[in-house]
Amino acid sequence: MIKIKTMTFAAVHFSVAFGVAYAFTGSLLVGGLIALVEPTINTVAYYFHEKAWTVFRREHSLRSKIRNAWPQLMRSDLMADYALAKG
Repeated sequence: MIKIKTMTFAAVHFSVAFGVAYAFTGSLLVGGLIALVEPTINTVAYYFHEKAWTVFRREHSLRSKIRNAWPQLMRSDLMADYALAKG
């Protein structure tokens, strides 16, 4: 899914980059070159940005689950210690 999203983003980005470069320069050549170079670099960066966020969300979710489970684990340990001490 990330690759399809990346490719559609690239198509939009190429179009915008060409339009802006052409509007500023009036040159099809300069507009075309900028439209190829800048979005290509940006698209690669975007792909890795999405991958990094996927990892971040996965790790954040795991930390949240551990943090939420910790009080329950502590209570169960305390109850076991109390039962052992009581004897």
